[in-house]
Amino acid sequence: MSNRVQHSVGIVMNGVTGRMGLNQHLRRSVYAIMQQGGVKLDDRESIMPHPLLVGRNPAKLEAIASECGGLPWSTDLDAALADPAYSIYFDAQTTARRAPAVRQAIAHRKHVYCEKPVADSLAAALELHRLAHAAHVKHGVVQDKLWLPGLLKLSSLQRQGFFGRILSVRGEFGYWVFEGDHAQPQRPSWNYRRDEGGGIVVDMLCHWRYVLDNLFGAVQAVSCLGATHIPRRWDEAGQPYPATADDAAYATFELAGGIVAHFNSSWCTRVRRDDLLTLHVDGTLASAVAGLRDCWIQPSAATPRPVWNPDVASPLDFFDGWQKVPEQDVFDNAFKRQWELFLRHVVKDEPFRWDLLEGAKGVQLAELGLESWHRRAWVDVPDLTA
Repeated sequence: MSNRVQHSVGIVMNGVTGRMGLNQHLRRSVYAIMQQGGVKLDDRESIMPHPLLVGRNPAKLEAIASECGGLPWSTDLDAALADPAYSIYFDAQTTARRAPAVRQAIAHRKHVYCEKPVADSLAAALELHRLAHAAHVKHGVVQDKLWLPGLLKLSSLQRQGFFGRILSVRGEFGYWVFEGDHAQPQRPSWNYRRDEGGGIVVDMLCHWRYVLDNLFGAVQAVSCLGATHIPRRWDEAGQPYPATADDAAYATFELAGGIVAHFNSSWCTRVRRDDLLTLHVDGTLASAVAGLRDCWIQPSAATPRPVWNPDVASPLDFFDGWQKVPEQDVFDNAFKRQWELFLRHVVKDEPFRWDLLEGAKGVQLAELGLESWHRRAWVDVPDLTA
């Protein structure tokens, strides 16, 4: 007789017909976990997810379910949440739809894992945390960039004291999103409609909050300027529409310990840098530049001595003298790694600190970023506790 134990975990996955829900959360995370035989806990124990796909488009759901080996699917969220075979609710819908559905899932005593922003206001985000705490359900929020190989290497350098005292962090994120008149846009039209929860301030400041808090220091103040650089775009039906949401954000943050961080986030920029996201960290002893997968370092002893003289070509190639951090680990998909941690949290009660309160901190920073933009002023970021 086999002594192997496999924990079966049902997951209601809502929003899998969208870009993130389908590609990152279903194909590259939950279905990938199923294909590898589950989350291995030890030599005899594992966790196997069993997703139920939920959405509003039956044709899309049927096609996706077929692609993933005949998974069950439904357009009836009420019925899915009422089914005791599913203990986790996952939400990757548009931002405006998320909080009501998560609230409904908590009422059914489902554990909750969801994309961010977790809600369209700080008040709603804190309410979700209170409800989940009162219902004694486990909860988590996607904070995927913490598991990107480039940022994991950066975090390892920091833990080793490589930088000395960190002085500043500069983040560059974004790419050109085509308007839709001559080339197909890479992002959905709701991203550019404020009344549907669009806007890059709301989207990206949620990311930068958990990146800064976890890697460098708690965010204490923000100065943010948003912009709608391209006021007219074309939707999925090829029809023009006014873009009412911001498509670029220029934000500066004061962090604990006197660190200054600045992030440019834009869907209106053409990339000439190492990656779609780069973080440049300067410290007293060394600097580093991290992309999505790679990280380059320059310690003090290898730092060149530039001399300002615009009248002659620089004798220095400023890309020389940087060393690529070697591959010392095997890195899996960032979304999948966090999914595995959340499943272990649900089944084995292992620690999982990226909860709805952490998600609310992202919403808080986005709200304060918008306030800073509208007031044209620095805004303090108060501590947010349960």
